[in-house]
Amino acid sequence: MKKPVYNWKNEKVGEVDLPKSIFGVAWKEILVAQVLGAQLANLRRPWAHAKDRSEVRGGGKKPWRQKGTGRARHGSIRSPLWKGGGKAHGPSNKRDYSQKVNKKMRRVALASVLSRKLKDGEVRFFESLEIETAKTKTLVQLMNNLIKLKKNSKKYDVLLIPDMENKKVLRAAANLQKTAVISPESLNIYEIMNHKNVFIDKKAVPLIEKHYAIK
Repeated sequence: MKKPVYNWKNEKVGEVDLPKSIFGVAWKEILVAQVLGAQLANLRRPWAHAKDRSEVRGGGKKPWRQKGTGRARHGSIRSPLWKGGGKAHGPSNKRDYSQKVNKKMRRVALASVLSRKLKDGEVRFFESLEIETAKTKTLVQLMNNLIKLKKNSKKYDVLLIPDMENKKVLRAAANLQKTAVISPESLNIYEIMNHKNVFIDKKAVPLIEKHYAIK
């Protein structure tokens, strides 16, 4: 399975042989939705919290004796029945939203997404994503050769997957809107689906195959 390889000047300079186990997988919509939902759930952190009766200050003393007053019996003024008392069944910051997805499901979903984007023409391969200087201005000049932005737009909407040794592009892309850099060993379907264009360094392909090949 061969695809063209480009340079920063948007010139075709060769071809790359792609593994079908990563870039030739059928689209699995239900699996992708499940894995994506689990990934987003695992990123979720509970922040809403209401104090229950054990967390509200005060209420250590019984408000009145158990019998003989004619009033209903109570053990604490911090009961949920009382004003200023704890909240019954309120939100808790101890809630766990995480979902478990096994390794093979994640790999198949990732391969399915990469294959679909490649089929749609949204994945391109480059001889090298190395840049001379780790400056945003340098990366912008190179990106302008590849992506034509709309008037007054500053969003390239691209995910860069460079070689492991390429550190300059990570620093250069830090200030660009809707532009992300991710290691070939840290791919996830959210980042891939969240960007329209995916640019992959040719030297990163063997690493992706080694790390994510479906066994």
